[in-house]
Amino acid sequence: MSSLETNEKLALRRRHLPPSLSLAYAEPLDIVRGEGTTLFDTAGRGYLDLVNNVCHVGHCHPRVVEAGARQMRLLNTNTRYLHGHVVRYAERLAATLPAPLEVCFFVCTGSEANDLALRLAHTATGLGDGSSVVVLDGAYHGHLSSLIPLSPYKYRGAGGPGRAAHVIEAPMPDPYRGPHRGPDAGRAYADELGTLVAAARERGESIAAFFAESLLGCGGQIEPPAGYLARAHEHARAAGALCVADEVQVGFGRVGSHFWAFETQDVVPDVVTLGKPIGNGHPLAAVVTTRAIADAFANGMEYFNTFGGNPVSAAVGLAVLDVLEEEGLQANAAERGAELLAGFRSLAERHPLIGDVRGRGLFLGVELVRDRETLEPAAAEAGEVIEGLKTQGILLSTDGPLHNVLKFKPPLVLDAAEVERVLATLDEVLTEVERERALA
Repeated sequence: MSSLETNEKLALRRRHLPPSLSLAYAEPLDIVRGEGTTLFDTAGRGYLDLVNNVCHVGHCHPRVVEAGARQMRLLNTNTRYLHGHVVRYAERLAATLPAPLEVCFFVCTGSEANDLALRLAHTATGLGDGSSVVVLDGAYHGHLSSLIPLSPYKYRGAGGPGRAAHVIEAPMPDPYRGPHRGPDAGRAYADELGTLVAAARERGESIAAFFAESLLGCGGQIEPPAGYLARAHEHARAAGALCVADEVQVGFGRVGSHFWAFETQDVVPDVVTLGKPIGNGHPLAAVVTTRAIADAFANGMEYFNTFGGNPVSAAVGLAVLDVLEEEGLQANAAERGAELLAGFRSLAERHPLIGDVRGRGLFLGVELVRDRETLEPAAAEAGEVIEGLKTQGILLSTDGPLHNVLKFKPPLVLDAAEVERVLATLDEVLTEVERERALA
């Protein structure tokens, strides 16, 4: 098959792919290869990738690629047969989590994982599909029809249907834009959730689950204030709900200080959902829960997933864990993240566009504002920064309800020289945008 020119690809995409599927950048990139932290276009130009948190241990890591290819040459089938890879992988994965989280369900995507977590909650609590679910404002938990109602980022956005009756939407624990600041902010936000839960119970609602991203991605790279999740879990469990930690974006050492982001809040969830980085680009995801919840789910209806836990996926998952450990990538995330945070804070001293710097490890956000007093969001300027970085060979994107947060979530193999390049280039681009906007 002959190769296609970029304009031909665009034409075919517009004809055969849906218009709801967006492309990044005003002038789309035609990417054909990836290696480590770098993506390459058809002309061979390399772009430093600061936004792809799927290729967790680096694009096309040779050890991960070889593990999948080697197993694919031997066998790929489903979990109705015994196979060493899937049980070893379940054992290895469970060992990274605190007790009593020990039973693994394997699926293919983070959305599938969160849908299964919802089913587990409905079944294990005995409350069924009509029960309520608590979520956080700004959250995104997946694109399935069961999960759009649990994702304010979607249902409150363009084309969204609004909040469903069975959803309790608690305030996003945002210590920058929200009403609560200081050392007691975590408790204050959690108690607001508790008030909403109590009101729902007074109305006669039964609550099956509390879903929370351990750090909010689409909410704007928000790290909840200390103590938030522990207090929120207390309120949820008092109402009979299971606590679900969505680690799809922030797990596997990305936060640097801990392997799982929920550990930063000193909590142990009832259910943890995993995706994106788990397979380094291979379609693998998982749900990990307790023996009691897994046993309650075994109510006679068999759980089966054609591709979940197949030998190739398990081989890939094992290789990712090996690379994370042997290359010290959690420690690297901590070191490079600290360098970036310090650099962003230094840039904030001379760039009025930077309103807030936040995050942990290699999951960071830089919120841009036009005025630090009013916190007027600088969404247009954020878009200009993204395009300016792209012209300098650095890929980034924006997020948050106001579309004004630069989100940094690169592969964990980012090195110190690349951090220096990022900070120097961001300094240049911010200077240019501020000059053009007369903000300097």
